[in-house]
Amino acid sequence: MKASFCRAFRAAAFSGGYTFFGRTKTQGTAMLENDIALRALLRECRSVAVVGAKDRPGSPVDGVGRYLMQAGFTVYPVHPMRKTVWGLAAFSSLAELPGPVDIVDLFRAPEHCPAHAREVAALAIPPRIFWMQSGIDSPEARAILVALPITVVADRCLMVEHHRLLA
Repeated sequence: MKASFCRAFRAAAFSGGYTFFGRTKTQGTAMLENDIALRALLRECRSVAVVGAKDRPGSPVDGVGRYLMQAGFTVYPVHPMRKTVWGLAAFSSLAELPGPVDIVDLFRAPEHCPAHAREVAALAIPPRIFWMQSGIDSPEARAILVALPITVVADRCLMVEHHRLLA
C-alpha cells in the first residue's frame, strides 16, 4: 500500500517522475515540501551509497554514515582513494557497486555534483533518490536528472530528515 501510494503520488504530481525537495524554489524545477511523500519514500529505501565517505571521527559524513548503518540501511561507502570505511569495503565509483541502491547520498562540493549526476544517469538501474547533503545544491546536477524517475533532495541532511520523519 505504501509503495503504490508513493509511486502514484509522484506520478500524478510530477510528469516525467522527477521530484525535487529542497529549501529554495528554483525557476523551472518542480518543488515539493511534502513530508508525507518524503516519509513514504524513505520508508521504502533500504540501501545507500555514501559518496565522499570517510571515517574521520567528528566529520558530518562519519556521523551520517554510522547513523544510517545503525538505522538498518545497507551502506556502500564510495571514495576513490579508500579501501575501507566504517569497516566496510569502499567502492571507487557508483558503477562499481555490487548492485542498484535506493539512495545516492552526496558529501561532495556542489561543483562535483554534476559529474555524479551524470554517473547516476549512466547506471542501468538509477537510485530512487539523489540526495545532496546540507549546504549542497547544484542546479546543473538537477538539470541532468530531470528526465529520470528520480527524487532529488538538496540542502538537507539525510540523517536529520530520516530521524525527523521516521523516528
